Amino acid sequence: MPYSVMLDAGHGGTDPGAVYNGRQEKDDTLRLTLAIGEILQNNGIDVEYTRTTDVYESPYEKAMEANNAGADFFVSIHRNSFPTDNQVMGVESLVYDLSGIKYEMAQNIDEQLESVGFVDLGVKARPNLVVLKRTNMPSVLVEAGFINSDTDNQLFDDNFQDIAEAIARGILDTLSNIGDVREPFYRVQVGLYRNNMNANRLLEELLAQDFPAFVDNVGEYNRVLVGGYDDLNTAVAMEQRLRRAGYDTLIVS
Repeated sequence: MPYSVMLDAGHGGTDPGAVYNGRQEKDDTLRLTLAIGEILQNNGIDVEYTRTTDVYESPYEKAMEANNAGADFFVSIHRNSFPTDNQVMGVESLVYDLSGIKYEMAQNIDEQLESVGFVDLGVKARPNLVVLKRTNMPSVLVEAGFINSDTDNQLFDDNFQDIAEAIARGILDTLSNIGDVREPFYRVQVGLYRNNMNANRLLEELLAQDFPAFVDNVGEYNRVLVGGYDDLNTAVAMEQRLRRAGYDTLIVS
């Protein structure tokens, strides 16, 4: 069964993202995301998009869209910005934490982008970003150069297809290394209900406490789950946090 990747073009609609000399991040990200998706599809990957036109969805809505689609991976495409124009340039990728297959994918993407000519600023942990925190699959946010760097913009424009190929190659190289066997993936189950209203009540309670919760209503029961972790120790840490908050929990994979 082929892997599925949810591609997210950062920002959109009423949210232009970073802006520089009339250039809008939302336009660059959409064009690049669609190009990456075409390459992945041509290589046998099932690709879905959070948007294919200039529309706005909140980061939370994008994360929930990926969760509901059951995607294996989530990759969000952005352009970076710095308070002072033309002072910083380069690419970096962001992940929830520096572990697991998401970290490997981020490193592979940055390495490929460096070969195009970008400065590699490395992979950084950003646990508070919604699209990394709320998604229930390995997720990477790629900053494809600084939009307020003339050097990066020229690289972006002159080597657009090579950049799309580089990001796609970073994804494909990661998937080829893990073959057809999925890594263990862990979630914390907090509730199991026949009644959807009870499940949603618990979901709202957990979200209000900033737990990355969602309801899985596939099957006979509505399962209230928290997180999605490719590392058992991280899942255990979340389970302990939930237990301290007074919930009965069970780690499931």
